[in-house]
Amino acid sequence: MRLTVFWERMAEHFGADYADTFARDHVMSELGGRTVHEALAAGWDARDVWQVVCAVMDVPREKR
Repeated sequence: MRLTVFWERMAEHFGADYADTFARDHVMSELGGRTVHEALAAGWDARDVWQVVCAVMDVPREKR
């Protein structure tokens, strides 16, 4: 998954403004105690990060 697609999906689910706030502030144990931004910067694949976000935040199947 390209980062542009990842961020589009984040914006669609959380709203354009909150997506970045969530990605910057929400620490998830499933990402090794990292935020979305930290996980991506550490080299995590965007698809893997998206799957974690989906699982943790109960994103509907049709948006996954």
